[in-house]
Amino acid sequence: MLQRFAEGQIDAAAALLRDGGVLAYPTEAVFGLGCDPRNRTAFERLFALKQRPPTQGVLLIAADFAQVECYIDRAAVPADVLAQVQASWPGPHTWILPRAADIPEWIAGAHTGIALRVTAHAPAAALCRAYGGALVSTSANPHGSAPARSADTVASYFGNALDGLLDAPLGQQDRPTTIRDALTGATIRH
Repeated sequence: MLQRFAEGQIDAAAALLRDGGVLAYPTEAVFGLGCDPRNRTAFERLFALKQRPPTQGVLLIAADFAQVECYIDRAAVPADVLAQVQASWPGPHTWILPRAADIPEWIAGAHTGIALRVTAHAPAAALCRAYGGALVSTSANPHGSAPARSADTVASYFGNALDGLLDAPLGQQDRPTTIRDALTGATIRH
């Protein structure tokens, strides 16, 4: 049964995530689907909802650098590159960085790196703080459909198959964040 949470109920939404639930929540431009990245059952449910191949991987969103630091192979990232990434955060910048060896493969799919963002979007950052760490963030839509830009669209896409929906405002971006490879500077998504 879909539980709807108002912006003032972020602690309850975070509890749903800690209990293994899949939650839709607002990001900078679109609603995202999230779960505990280390909970494989929740992760598999999220991919089933999206009808998306697990080889594609997802990005993780966080409230601060400390929440994503453990996902990065720091030895593989030159100090100046890490400084550039950190200087862009918090903000609407997603970076692909070398993945730490102990990170489950299902998070990154067939990729060797991991996509990370420290968000400046207040509701998403508050959710990460209440949850206590980084969360999966992939657009809230079935694979091939337009990303949801409203809570009602999220509900129409997933209905009661989704555990929770944080109904709070989107950010001011008009499209999902740019994804860049931190080591090469290549843009993966505009």
